[in-house]
Amino acid sequence: MITMVVDAMGGDYAPNAPVEAVLQAARTFSDTHFILVGDEKQIAQCAKEAYPSNVTVRHTDVVISGEDEPVRAVRRKPESSLVLCASMVANGEADVMVSAGNTGAIMAAGMLVIGRLPGVERPALAPILPTFDGRGVLLLDAGATMDASAENLLTYAYMADAYVKHVLDIDNPRIGLLNVGTEESKGNSVVKHTFSLLSQSNLNFVGNVEAREMMTGEADVVVCDGFVGNVVLKLAEGIGLGLFSGIRDILTSSFQSRLGAMLVGGKLRELRKRYDWAEHGGAPFLGVNGGCIKAHGSSNARAWFMALSQGRKFIVSELLSKLTFAMEEREE
Repeated sequence: MITMVVDAMGGDYAPNAPVEAVLQAARTFSDTHFILVGDEKQIAQCAKEAYPSNVTVRHTDVVISGEDEPVRAVRRKPESSLVLCASMVANGEADVMVSAGNTGAIMAAGMLVIGRLPGVERPALAPILPTFDGRGVLLLDAGATMDASAENLLTYAYMADAYVKHVLDIDNPRIGLLNVGTEESKGNSVVKHTFSLLSQSNLNFVGNVEAREMMTGEADVVVCDGFVGNVVLKLAEGIGLGLFSGIRDILTSSFQSRLGAMLVGGKLRELRKRYDWAEHGGAPFLGVNGGCIKAHGSSNARAWFMALSQGRKFIVSELLSKLTFAMEEREE
């Protein structure tokens, strides 16, 4: 039985969205025990039904907010829903945690409470971004470490290689390095050094990748530091939301356009689903010595369900042991 602990108080739509998603996931995955951590009264009000046998609640009324300073909050609020989730992973009560709370606090809890994998100096946040071919691209780091070294970026590449192989089922993932040009001579000193390290590795390194090439499927993994990665992530989300909002406005602007929308409505919904971040679930913190999934802060119930599904696959694929092996292989 897999045990997943869920921060019911984290995110913009907590506790409604996580509770709804957990109840759906509990009915879908009978081999998984879900533990909702948060205010028991609020959780019960959201559930509106008896809990399935594979759902339990652990009460706490302490919450880490988005305004809290991450490291200080983790240290001063050990009874918060987020830190309790991390503690349960650290002591073996749970296999994986999922939270949509404060990103910095999740990162701090991952490092200070759960700990890092051997050989990993800095964990990385690794979301999947949609691409035009529908395959998606794994981006890391997307915001965990703002100033990464070349050695950190090499570690990210090895972890991403293992993740894509065993979770996304891509046999020989193509690893790209995000840069301002494809030439080896481009980039700052860290990127140039990283290019050299990746070229000497046993990974399937395809060279530098420009941001526009990420969407065309030039690589299965794109490596960068957390500052650049977070900018790319937020820009991609903003473009996607703005694009579909604009399409909706155009298709509802006149009687003729509404008729056209009726004819192509199914295809448009299919297209929107392909580029909807909610369909890609959460982002794992790779390099943490336990399962730790960060759901988007504005996750609705659908996005939460996909994040829970991702957390389950993290355990079913035995990814932690494979990441450990990848780090050992890198040291050889």
